[in-house]
Amino acid sequence: MLINRNASLLLLAAIIALLPLALTNNFYLDVAILAGFNAVVCVGLNLLIGYAGQISLGHAGFFGIGAYASGVLVSTYKWPPVLALLTGAAVVGVLAFLLAKPILRLKGHYLAMATLGIGIIVSIILRTETGITGGPDGMMVDPFTLFGFELYGEKVWYWVVGAMLILAVWLSLNLIDSPVGRALRAVHGSEVAAEVVGVDTTSYKVMVFVLSAVFASVAGSLFAHYTGLITPAKADFFKSIELVTMVVFGGMASTFGAVVGAVILTLLPQVLTVFQDYQEMVLGAIMMLTMVFMPRGLLPTLEGLLTPRRRA
Repeated sequence: MLINRNASLLLLAAIIALLPLALTNNFYLDVAILAGFNAVVCVGLNLLIGYAGQISLGHAGFFGIGAYASGVLVSTYKWPPVLALLTGAAVVGVLAFLLAKPILRLKGHYLAMATLGIGIIVSIILRTETGITGGPDGMMVDPFTLFGFELYGEKVWYWVVGAMLILAVWLSLNLIDSPVGRALRAVHGSEVAAEVVGVDTTSYKVMVFVLSAVFASVAGSLFAHYTGLITPAKADFFKSIELVTMVVFGGMASTFGAVVGAVILTLLPQVLTVFQDYQEMVLGAIMMLTMVFMPRGLLPTLEGLLTPRRRA
């Protein structure tokens, strides 16, 4: 298992290292960078949904808080970008911890509605606090500087996001293979059974909720500096649904499935522009057919087909 994990991580690193050879212009690099940001968020969200079995329909809210924390602290109050990023992650972590205690006692559609409410509240605040966030039009964000060096251009940001994605996947894989990962899988299987064998289900659910929220916050902070402009649309309900769809499409309880799902569903809208007015219809049909014939998700289903069956 360790060999397969390390080999898969090396394969991901090799793909990230070699991909720029095929990306011939800045537009392709920009799409790859956006896919990388989505993949980082989905890797964290997959820990919550895929391994712990806890749904979240408000994760874009944490992404938005991280983005606006960096935007406001750096552009308005002239904080160092690294300090602003860490502050945003800390604020999101504390907020997620305070929210997780009550809402993770809920299950099923009750939990989904509670997390949806969190996302809606964050989106409303970002839209209405015009004096701080710029309102519906958003706000401009200063570039990210580190040791006097300004991160500028798609080529530089590609390597930054690529390194962040590799780190996120590495952290996720190590967590999954640890006793914490086994506890999360036990929680997903049956909370009652997990509690019977001594697993503190509440603590583990809170921990993974906070961790996945911090993943989203860090990605949001860097996204704000990369684009130079953030709007409340990045924290709304539709963005949360998009993130959950990426996780389910790629394959729940599969770290690399979350990456694949994020990449494909970021690229598909660009590829399907040739269908013009029918673009969304074709995208919906592709997703529907994938889930009908690959209910476990894209990557786990393909792995099952390619892995030789054990002989009886």
